[in-house]
Amino acid sequence: MKTLILTAEEIRKIITVEEVIIAVEDVFRLQAKKLTLMPAKIYLPIEKYRGDFRAMPAYVEGSAGIKWVNSHPGNLKKGLFPSVMAVLIYSDPETGFPLAIMDATIITNYRTGAAGAIASKYLAHKNVKTLGLIGCGKQAETQLLFHNQIFQFIEIYVTDRNEERIKKFIKKFAKLPLRKSSSERVAGCDILCTTTPSRGPIVRAEWIKPGTHINAIGADAPGKQELDSNIVKKAKIVVDDYEQATRSGEINIPLSKGIISEKNIHSTLGEVIAGIKPGRMNDKEITVFDSTGLAIQDIAVAKVIYEKAKKLKIGTEVNLVGV
Repeated sequence: MKTLILTAEEIRKIITVEEVIIAVEDVFRLQAKKLTLMPAKIYLPIEKYRGDFRAMPAYVEGSAGIKWVNSHPGNLKKGLFPSVMAVLIYSDPETGFPLAIMDATIITNYRTGAAGAIASKYLAHKNVKTLGLIGCGKQAETQLLFHNQIFQFIEIYVTDRNEERIKKFIKKFAKLPLRKSSSERVAGCDILCTTTPSRGPIVRAEWIKPGTHINAIGADAPGKQELDSNIVKKAKIVVDDYEQATRSGEINIPLSKGIISEKNIHSTLGEVIAGIKPGRMNDKEITVFDSTGLAIQDIAVAKVIYEKAKKLKIGTEVNLVGV
């Protein structure tokens, strides 16, 4: 039996936004029903190079695999590689055979965009008109791409500490109603997505209006934080995974400082999707989705890619293991 090798270019040709949204929403529901297996991601920090690696294994309904992903923010300044790159091994859980090895950088970006948009679908108020994006990198691109699939925005406000990045971002999405603005104005939107590697609050509590939904995407490792702790203190907190969020999500610092406790966590997103816990209760409530990124999301999307690639005969099959 051969192993299928799939490149980023090949994956980009076959995966769609609609397929990823369906796969990610379904796997959140399965997670809430205890039908997935996923240990918390393992971090391997390499201080010498100011980066880290993360190992993310998971099992979802007859599919298993592991993603090996890095975070090296300094790569952007070097202009050599993206700051985040990933490879995924997709295996047959019955035999352990590696069915596929694929680029997972696109998977990472897409499933993160899908998670934020799905959270907004369930947690934002009913009359959403504006979207705010703090950070104009790859994660912001997919937040915009996936939110635009679900919502029709009248105005979209963006900001970034890099002026050139803002210009490129607005130019890339010229057909959408994007405007450069201050962080305060961006934070005042109906839905706010933060996608920066910040290790300190960049969104002040006084900027957030009643009824705002926030997708806190950037804080995905211990010590990272984008939101003023007073925001999460008064918000309804919904996490993607209890263990990961408390260890490395947006709430990791407020928790460690005793500003909030685990009792402040309302639910997982999967519990809201599955109807186990209620979502937004009124139009004045502030909601925060703490997204750390889940291996089950990666495996769910990898399954779609693998099955579609086999059907379309895309990719290269190789004799990888000694059998």
